[in-house]
Amino acid sequence: MSVSKNKATNLLRSSEKSSLRRFLVLYFILVVMILSLLGTFYYQSKEKLMYSNQRTLLSNYAHEQIQQLRQLHQEFPANTVYPRSSEFRSAIYDIERSKIFSTLKSKNIYFNKVFYRKNGVIRFMMYLDDYYLGAKYLFIEIDEDKEWYSSVMRDIFILGTIILIVLGIFGLFFVNLFLRPMKNSIMLLDDFIKDTTHELNTPISAILANVEMMDLEVMSEKNKKKLARINIAAKTVSHLYQDLTYLTLDHNRKSKDEWIDLKKLIEDRVEYFAILAGSKKLTFELNLNYSTIFIDGIKIARVIDNLISNAIKYNKRGGKIEITLRKDYFSIKDSGIGIEAEKVNDIFERYTRFNSSEGGFGIGLNIVKSIIEEYSLKISVSSILQEGTTIRVDFLKGTVDDG
Repeated sequence: MSVSKNKATNLLRSSEKSSLRRFLVLYFILVVMILSLLGTFYYQSKEKLMYSNQRTLLSNYAHEQIQQLRQLHQEFPANTVYPRSSEFRSAIYDIERSKIFSTLKSKNIYFNKVFYRKNGVIRFMMYLDDYYLGAKYLFIEIDEDKEWYSSVMRDIFILGTIILIVLGIFGLFFVNLFLRPMKNSIMLLDDFIKDTTHELNTPISAILANVEMMDLEVMSEKNKKKLARINIAAKTVSHLYQDLTYLTLDHNRKSKDEWIDLKKLIEDRVEYFAILAGSKKLTFELNLNYSTIFIDGIKIARVIDNLISNAIKYNKRGGKIEITLRKDYFSIKDSGIGIEAEKVNDIFERYTRFNSSEGGFGIGLNIVKSIIEEYSLKISVSSILQEGTTIRVDFLKGTVDDG
């Protein structure tokens, strides 16, 4: 029971990770967009507030400077010293926009803007009704205060981070709430598989044992055909039983790695499946070289059995299955219905089937994938609709016998 629950837990975690990853990516993008929009509005509001405060300040400086200019105008020419301040810089221009005097940093002056920011300074222009010293335009300039910018950006970062964390927690809560039905369904399905596995053992063993003990010599041809159909059905169920047993019992057992003669193993498994292939009038074409691999015998047998079983199940009647074995790889090619290109990467997911017309739990290729990953082998699939599928397994260097 604990092994089955571990298997279900692992599947749930895998499904959850995939669903969580997709949801969180979309959720994160949406949250970042919203936070960026709010941050932009916050920045713009602070910027407008800063401009308003700076404009008020510069306007006050301008009125102070006008008083100084009025006094200088009255004292001229006895006093010719232009009034200066440590708090701002200023300049006066006549009606022809010619400079009379300036302490501004830059010579670039805009007469069509009353208030503007440029090159790190803020300027304010005031029209003079009284032409003191012949001046028509007064410019007041101060250095831009960068502290407001640093403060705003710091606030945006801190508040944005806090909001992102809070929304992330809410996101995890909601996604777990939405995934709960899927969790319950998968747990229910795994419990069903576990219970089914226990119930299958005795009847399958009894059927296969009795079929083997039948005396074919005293049977009529009609009864031989019936017995053959019983044998096919029993072996089909037996194959499913072996997959279910592997999932519920053998998956977590300690591996017993040894050198496996793949050529002999493939020949044995082809012989085992010959009666199933014969029921669809399929033919095997074997091109096998000698090759050995250091692996658990039961696990590599599950890989080969499931690949051959799928090649039979999804093949066309009267088709063929080509099995090639080389020193560093083997491949199984069928002449079946093929797989749509966008679904090729999904065929190894548990409870996924090529189509809905064939039976089964859709666990065989998931077992293949788990064993391939356990031994760091490489599996690749190429398929063309209505032409067939080729699945190739490459062996990692060091697992094959170089001798």
